[in-house]
Amino acid sequence: MPDSRDEVDISFLPKPPDRAREGADAGKRKWIGIYFECCHTYARLWKNRTGTAYTGHCPSCAAAISVPIGPGGTNSRMFRAG
Repeated sequence: MPDSRDEVDISFLPKPPDRAREGADAGKRKWIGIYFECCHTYARLWKNRTGTAYTGHCPSCAAAISVPIGPGGTNSRMFRAG
């Protein structure tokens, strides 16, 4: 039999973010793949908010990298960082 003491009011908690919308937007974000020769590992670099470069870091040693986006662009999706 239900007991009123089993109920907890959680209306004061903040609402969680709308994950469905975030997931749809995340699929549209542009990225390039990069091979970090320093640690022999791959990672993705995501386009920055201003759309001027792809930025990120090595997942092993945290070496930062920024790849500028030129006017002509390229069709390549994978790059190497030495």
